[in-house]
Amino acid sequence: MRILLAEDDVWLAEGLRQDLHKAGYAVDWVADGNRALAWGEGTELDGVILDLGLPGRSGLEVLQHWRRRGNRVPVLILSARHTWAEKVAGLKAGADDYLAKPFSVEELLARLEALLRRSHGQAGPQIGAFGLTLDVASAQAVLPDGQRVQLTATELRLLRYFLLNPGRVLSKSQLADRLYDWDAERDSNVIEVYVRRLRDKLGAGWIETRRGLGYLLRDPSQ
Repeated sequence: MRILLAEDDVWLAEGLRQDLHKAGYAVDWVADGNRALAWGEGTELDGVILDLGLPGRSGLEVLQHWRRRGNRVPVLILSARHTWAEKVAGLKAGADDYLAKPFSVEELLARLEALLRRSHGQAGPQIGAFGLTLDVASAQAVLPDGQRVQLTATELRLLRYFLLNPGRVLSKSQLADRLYDWDAERDSNVIEVYVRRLRDKLGAGWIETRRGLGYLLRDPSQ
């Protein structure tokens, strides 16, 4: 899953980038409102963590602009201010959730995951499809029979995106966007390698190849 982190506190942003990477997210980081606005319009994102106190253009202005343009990307607002009026303003502007600083990383990750689940129509407590679920905290896939399979960080990123888009054909470029940060070198052959690794761990029937199109997560019992 690809997340935009818009935060001007360099120390906080660097720590969050590391925490988000460990939790299986590809992260793009910007430190001002103008770059955040442009990045949110020019990049396919799964979610945004948006600080309201950005220089150049406030996070609230960025969010209002996105929503006016029809950009429905899920947004979790961060703010150092605790007033109820600011929370109301953020939610009315189109934010999906609001978290006041200081906060625990565990709470931010839990809120972000819940936000992403809801945006993909999954109301349950875990990301899952066809009886296969993902335990993000332990980086394990849980098969329908209860067997647990350990995943690498990259496998976790890839499986999360498949599980949030079950039955949907995903191209190599879409999958690469969810594996790599914007400044990372990309190799489409790597996608084939990690799809093969997931098949080896989960069972061959879970991920189907659609030649010339990409891959999709399917119910292996069908």
